[in-house]
Amino acid sequence: MAKVKTAFFCSSCGTQYAKWMGQCGACKQWNTIVEEVIQKEEKVAWQTKSSAGIKRTAKPLLITEIDSTQEVRLNTLDQELNRVLGGGIVPGSMILLGGEPGIGKSTLLLQLSLKLPYKVLYVSGEESQKQIKMRAERINPNNNSCYILTETNTQNIFKQVEEIEPDVLIIDSIQTLHTDYIEASAGSISQIKETTAELIKFAKETSTPVILIGHITKDGNIAGPKILEHMVDTVLQFEGDRNHVYRILRALKNRFGSTAELGIYEMLGSGLREVSNPSEILLSNREEELSGTAIASTLEAMRPLMIEVQALVSTAVYGTPQRSATGYNLKRLNMILAVLEKRAGFRLGMKDVFLNITGGISVDDPAIDLAVVASILSSNEDDPISKDFCFAGEVGLSGEIRPVNRVDQRIQEAEKLGFSKIYISKYNKITYQSKNIEVVLVSKIEDLVSGLF
Repeated sequence: MAKVKTAFFCSSCGTQYAKWMGQCGACKQWNTIVEEVIQKEEKVAWQTKSSAGIKRTAKPLLITEIDSTQEVRLNTLDQELNRVLGGGIVPGSMILLGGEPGIGKSTLLLQLSLKLPYKVLYVSGEESQKQIKMRAERINPNNNSCYILTETNTQNIFKQVEEIEPDVLIIDSIQTLHTDYIEASAGSISQIKETTAELIKFAKETSTPVILIGHITKDGNIAGPKILEHMVDTVLQFEGDRNHVYRILRALKNRFGSTAELGIYEMLGSGLREVSNPSEILLSNREEELSGTAIASTLEAMRPLMIEVQALVSTAVYGTPQRSATGYNLKRLNMILAVLEKRAGFRLGMKDVFLNITGGISVDDPAIDLAVVASILSSNEDDPISKDFCFAGEVGLSGEIRPVNRVDQRIQEAEKLGFSKIYISKYNKITYQSKNIEVVLVSKIEDLVSGLF
């Protein structure tokens, strides 16, 4: 037996050291360096039949000699997932999916496994086969191409892969896997790096796409070394609040497509439902017009959305006025209130102001500032705004309405949903010629007030 070797790794960034240190020199974190066994046996975990013999060494090619034909992607039959991935799954790619516990990562991939028209091997190290079967019966009980395997040892997994020869391999989750070639516990830095390297070697040699589920830390980052995200081709983040039914899937890294796309799902008892038009869900179907409500045209990544902004302005009872915002930056709300007080002359200093973005989502787009102003003034004057009006503009400190990006997309989305009028900055350059919606240009808050009230 060879002598067992150990090394010291930073559990935050994965940097290796020869001895223990109190502070990591790379990420400057304290007490994150731990000792792990790194001794490996003299054999490989995955080896194809072609790689067992002599392999030709790679030689450099001129860039003009490289074949540039696009590789055919695997259609997931899920339009939201296809959009985020850039058109489908690329053969031989490694996809890492992260998210909060209980957010629906396993449900999403099990639903994908049951929907794909390809042979899928779903490997779970966290649930038994009966547990997965119970969940699968709620989603899609009729499927003859999905295999379920409960295993955590990579050598045993690859033996089953050789027998089944799946078209797609799904691992739930990478933190539960371990290999016999490293004497360390599952979930440690060395085990995560080694098992991921084995799966990458398998994916690239066989052109089989591999999808991994990754745990996240309390800070929201994917657990394990940062090198894990560098090793894979695509990193997906599944976000949402467990108290609400809507989930957002976004790409943090994508070597085969844009990271500016996102997918929206609705969590139901029968699984995740694709939301093709999220604007209709985020807008309430009220019959009567109420004060303090305005519709904002915003952008989430590359996708235009229409969201409802609600405001409640009332006289402060306890002397000190309250400021509360749900789904919106509280500091920005205080800034807008100061602009209304100083530049527009509205006396809001001794009034409580509560702001809410409906649907349980959080918005960082400054283009909803105009809708926030409209909803606050509507509640203050107790004068409702027509539900056929929407707003898209940023409010500056001097009270001016600043232009926002991709205004043509916002106008098209508002027109598609049947709005009759949209308020935007007059400094925006508009190229889209709208026919069914009136575009109102405003330059300062006074123009908005005179046009609404």
